[in-house]
Amino acid sequence: MPESFNQSVIDEFRANGGRVGGPFEGGDLLLLTTVGAKSGKEHTVPLGYVRDGDLLLVVASAGGAPRHPAWYHNLLARPAVRVEVGEEVFDAIAVPAEGAARERLFEHVVRVAPGYGDYQARTARTLPVVVLERPEAPAEVPEDVTTMAGKLLEIHAWLRAQLRHVREEAEAHFTAQAHSRPERGDLGLGLRLRQHCLAFCQGLALHHRGEDAAVFPTLADRHPHLRDALDRLGEQHQVIARVQGELVALLDGIGTAEPRRFMAELDRMSEELRAHLDDEERSLLPVLALIPFPPVPDAPPFRAPATPED
Repeated sequence: MPESFNQSVIDEFRANGGRVGGPFEGGDLLLLTTVGAKSGKEHTVPLGYVRDGDLLLVVASAGGAPRHPAWYHNLLARPAVRVEVGEEVFDAIAVPAEGAARERLFEHVVRVAPGYGDYQARTARTLPVVVLERPEAPAEVPEDVTTMAGKLLEIHAWLRAQLRHVREEAEAHFTAQAHSRPERGDLGLGLRLRQHCLAFCQGLALHHRGEDAAVFPTLADRHPHLRDALDRLGEQHQVIARVQGELVALLDGIGTAEPRRFMAELDRMSEELRAHLDDEERSLLPVLALIPFPPVPDAPPFRAPATPED
């Protein structure tokens, strides 16, 4: 669809709590925001969706065009997406279904919205069915985040939970491969593992870049006694980035990746990251606990009470 038409639908959707008129009136419509695989810029598109229980499904149909739409290529490169349904906005991980799971879901989609069957008949490519999965909220997240310490603990809880989830996906995938159990292979754990692992790695890299560019320099300026600790934490970021890069390099070949090598890289990153998170909490939480979150507008720079090291 022309970009101007899409933008008019997006504007109407957001102005009316998810309701639109015209050709989409009365239909199930959501907004999907992906990050460009090449540009790195956000792109939002209106898409029809189908529910399968608690799952939201979108189909990369492009009206039966011979090529996949741009938003599908984006989510393969950057699986973390933002979804708007009605007035609800949430983050999700986009996972294309594989094998028998894809066939079952596409049959369900066509029963609900027969037009997708017509789109499939127009093209030789298999229309991808994408499941928009909400990441599970970690149980240990602080209930009421009022300080920067609470915010850091919230982020760390998410990282630890996602790391555990990726580890579980990897074990399930390689166990299914080793035992040739079609009922497990049908779940498409290969692509699920890739999408979840890639989303985790990209989220971790974004978090560390933010700390390196803004958080650590600000803390070092205002709390000189933390500089040695901040330098050490920054060095840990570099080590984790190198290990993470080696892990990501294996993801494109996840279906054929040697299990021992992949699990060894995942274990190495897990060990480095867990040690880093523990060190960061020991070093920074006492100061961060005195800084309100969100920051107070126009507040003077916060400085902790002076210590002999300041």
